[in-house]
Amino acid sequence: MHISDRRRTFLRLAVSCSEGVAFSNGYVWKKQRKFIITHLRHFGEGRKILELSIQQESIFICDAFKAEQGPFDPRFFLSNAVSNIISALVFGHRFEYHDENFLNILRLDAEAIALAGSVQSELYNAFPRLFEYLPGTHEKIFANYAKILDFLKEELRKHKEDWDPSNPRDYIDSFLLEMEKKKNDPEAGFNAETLLLAMLDLFEAGTETTATTLRWGLLFMMKYPEIQKKVQAEIDKVIGQSRQASMADKTNMPYTEAVVHEVQRMANIIPLGLPKMASKDTVLSGFFIPKGTTVITNLSSVLNDKNEWATPNMFNPEHFLDNQGQFLKKDAFLPFSAGRRSCLGEHLARMELFLFFTSLLQCFTVSPCPGDELSLEGQLAFTYAPRPYRMCVTPR
Repeated sequence: MHISDRRRTFLRLAVSCSEGVAFSNGYVWKKQRKFIITHLRHFGEGRKILELSIQQESIFICDAFKAEQGPFDPRFFLSNAVSNIISALVFGHRFEYHDENFLNILRLDAEAIALAGSVQSELYNAFPRLFEYLPGTHEKIFANYAKILDFLKEELRKHKEDWDPSNPRDYIDSFLLEMEKKKNDPEAGFNAETLLLAMLDLFEAGTETTATTLRWGLLFMMKYPEIQKKVQAEIDKVIGQSRQASMADKTNMPYTEAVVHEVQRMANIIPLGLPKMASKDTVLSGFFIPKGTTVITNLSSVLNDKNEWATPNMFNPEHFLDNQGQFLKKDAFLPFSAGRRSCLGEHLARMELFLFFTSLLQCFTVSPCPGDELSLEGQLAFTYAPRPYRMCVTPR
């Protein structure tokens, strides 16, 4: 199968002459992907240190929730918490929840991602020269990404000041070392431009999707309090209130695991995945696909298939439980896409979703604020996200 390239996007090229990792192809993509997988694993993924980092961040976000007096929107608390995990791996440090500079970066990024999914942005990708002379959302996207790249350049500058090649502290340090090693292989893409775009890819992929899924999770728990109570009963039985959740608890918490999976299924935050492109002429299910053809994967078709799910249009954790109440894996569960271009951070995202979700419901009961009506109708841009909402939390 030769449908693993990424479509050329003029919006991305207008931001930078490099296509980074998420939108690169061929030799560059293979080398960059291998490097990311190797070094994210080295700096935490698959190791106990990553779990400890999420557990520590869970304490910080629970403290932040406790400090809120009355109704509040959890969006940027969740974005900050999730972003801090990837930030620790990439930058070597986390950011405080009331760091206005970092909160502004999160807001700029969220706005750029939302605008990138607009009709006008797609028109820009189709007719970039026309939009050179027309105002539109592309101007706001470019302005936002210029500020985000300035933020990343400052992180890179700080790293270069005290960089020790013999003791890499994080992803940036390791990339700088690889730049030295790969000077004779410029086609591999180990240069400052690719580093900035790779940092941007990791920062966005490590923040937006998981934080948006957690926002859906809290919304569903407010909408279905009886399900929230069942999750909390399992938490109380397996973990109690005297210690934090760990990944070792997951096998003993089938209902909570089922709820997390059902949140991902129903949220369906990237319903069409990221567009792919045929790298060669190929045949798929009897259909001829010429080289260069854009192929869109309809993940909704499997996540809402009535032949795979008993009640596809209802929030139903029973979809992931067998007759004995044990967790049931489903082949039709594909929120991270599939194939060679599936989500690089799937393992990290699974850990974050379980630990953050469990920690929040261990500490709080979440409920709608008086007078507020909850809507499960989301808004589709680059991701399918909940509409802004407020919530109230009651410490347990």
